[in-house]
Amino acid sequence: MQTPAQEIVINQDESKVPPYTLPDPLKTADGKRITSSLQWVQHQRPGMLKLFADNVYGRMPGKPKHMHFKVLSVDSFALGGAAIRKQVTIFFVNGSSAPSMDLLLYLPKSAKKMVPVFVGLNFYGNQTVNADTGIMLSTRWVMNDEQLGLSNNRATDASRGKDASKWAVEEIIHRGYGLATAYYGDLEPDNPDGWKTGVRSTMKKELGIEENEWAAIGAWAWGLSRIMDYLETDAAVDAKKIVLTGHSRLGKACLWAAANDERFAIVVSNDSGEGGAALSKRWFGETIERINTSFPHWFVAAYKQYNKHPELLPVDQHILLALIAPRPLYVASAADDWWADPKGEFLSAKNAEPVYALFGRRGLGVDKMPPPDHPVGETIKYHIRTGKHDFTLYDWQQYLDFADKQFGRHTKSN
Repeated sequence: MQTPAQEIVINQDESKVPPYTLPDPLKTADGKRITSSLQWVQHQRPGMLKLFADNVYGRMPGKPKHMHFKVLSVDSFALGGAAIRKQVTIFFVNGSSAPSMDLLLYLPKSAKKMVPVFVGLNFYGNQTVNADTGIMLSTRWVMNDEQLGLSNNRATDASRGKDASKWAVEEIIHRGYGLATAYYGDLEPDNPDGWKTGVRSTMKKELGIEENEWAAIGAWAWGLSRIMDYLETDAAVDAKKIVLTGHSRLGKACLWAAANDERFAIVVSNDSGEGGAALSKRWFGETIERINTSFPHWFVAAYKQYNKHPELLPVDQHILLALIAPRPLYVASAADDWWADPKGEFLSAKNAEPVYALFGRRGLGVDKMPPPDHPVGETIKYHIRTGKHDFTLYDWQQYLDFADKQFGRHTKSN
């Protein structure tokens, strides 16, 4: 017997993509043109952000009034002496048993001044990011994966370092950057009932928002801003040079966080696909209907009205990318990841260019997708990498080079 998700028609043939029309980010609701960055910032941007909140991701609550931090451990000789490892609990309200998330922060030991930091949520617990035995095991609910050492919905010592290939910690430290990460399940477990134990339930009163006014992607995005709140208090961190990253579903959360929180200096979307960087109105790979059927908790209920009518959606993902302007943005795809629609991700970045141009920023600078492993662009950059849906060392090297250029750093040859 077929499931509803299996009955949804999916297209992976470029010749079968029907025509579609993208909303113009520079056209106001009453048909007027946005011609300056000031008009964009004061008038168009708030309206576009609200359309995404109303139709896709839900409301984004602010910083909790009584949030506080507790540094649990500091190891000045981590990673063979190359790094300082800090582990910090971010409590969202008063009390030592309050809802919280556990932050893992690596900083280069050799740093002589404040350090720029890459930030991103992880999928299976902080202990999977590196084989470092000093990382505390997550005590939260995790998805079972025997290959990763995750069973009975609990992390074990066997899971240490099992997802390290996605994080390139040593490379990041070697290049003079820090890395801050937290397990996304600390915010909301990734299942349809996750809201019952996640921040949408436990923080409802403090945030003044009902659980159905936002969704899991929003909860994860909100957590990224709470990491930023901590980083602003750490004297070793250059909080003006924070690079926000996200892979796959966490790339969607990364983009939504960046659209709402302009403190993030650079934004990186890695294979974020449908509901992330890929155009929704383009019928290729995963669709609105499929993602809402497979993951009904990721987006607000209003998004489901576009399941069979994506053409009625008043926004598309190029406008989400445009909300990041004028900050540097890197969008990346993988050649074998047709499900995430690499061409749709490229076209989304391309169609964000007019907004960046208002600020005098150059975008991709090309009209056609580049071949694999040939990055293009300036303030907006794009690459499609050889290989599958993943977050690889090649990806990290491009993002580090991009950050070096944007921050005026010279670490590539170190």
